[in-house]
Amino acid sequence: MAVTKPSGVPQGPAPGYPDPHVEYVLRHGDDNLILAQRLSDWISKAPDLEVDIALGNIGLDHLGAARALLTQAGELEGSGRSEDDLAMFRNERQFKNLILVEQPNGDFATTIARSLFFDAYQVPLWRELSSSDDEVLAGVAQKGAMEARYHLLHSKQWSVRLGDGTEESHARMQTAVDQLWRFTDEMFIADLVDMEMAEAGIGIDPSTLAGEWRGNVTEALDEADLTVPTDEYQRWGGRQGFHSDHLGHVLGEMQWLQKSYPGLAW
Repeated sequence: MAVTKPSGVPQGPAPGYPDPHVEYVLRHGDDNLILAQRLSDWISKAPDLEVDIALGNIGLDHLGAARALLTQAGELEGSGRSEDDLAMFRNERQFKNLILVEQPNGDFATTIARSLFFDAYQVPLWRELSSSDDEVLAGVAQKGAMEARYHLLHSKQWSVRLGDGTEESHARMQTAVDQLWRFTDEMFIADLVDMEMAEAGIGIDPSTLAGEWRGNVTEALDEADLTVPTDEYQRWGGRQGFHSDHLGHVLGEMQWLQKSYPGLAW
């Protein structure tokens, strides 16, 4: 798996976020916020009640991490913005999440493939960030490390059930893996923000996670009788605010009430 810096993509913080510490915390907060929003769409629509509850709970885990990290980002920024301000009043270019997490739910197989790829990334990510010199980030990571192991177990089990199930479920799962594979390299591309935070003892070099991720994902796909894609085409840029068209739709659904009635409180 390629983990080198891509050419033609800005390697530092985008304009408006000159502090790499703020930028770093926002990135991980945004990953969890957008994935939580995606998973919440399955509530009342999942294949069965058990899955409905599981996806809802996993989404709440991600939302909890997002709230803590966006609050921390606001405090580090020092301009008085709250977690709600950062969640509800930024535009697409100001979000720094991975392109993977904003991809549509699609059918159930697509959601499971997206979760498998991201869960296998968060397990080592949270483990390594548990010793961050940022105490808030370390606390979120310590809690997230326990949750991510269960998330990965869930997505692995469903990957096997679908991949090694019926002819149709196998075909759908393989299609989902093939379509989402192009968004996986971005998780391991280290830019100037990552390297500065790693040197400061706050973050890590994400390229160091690639081997463990590849091992976990390959093991799951092999057990599911699914083929590991060989397509070398990859998409990146989310960390610098360059997203797919799908993020705008996610934010439109998530932000419309606050943007229509600023300051609205329950």
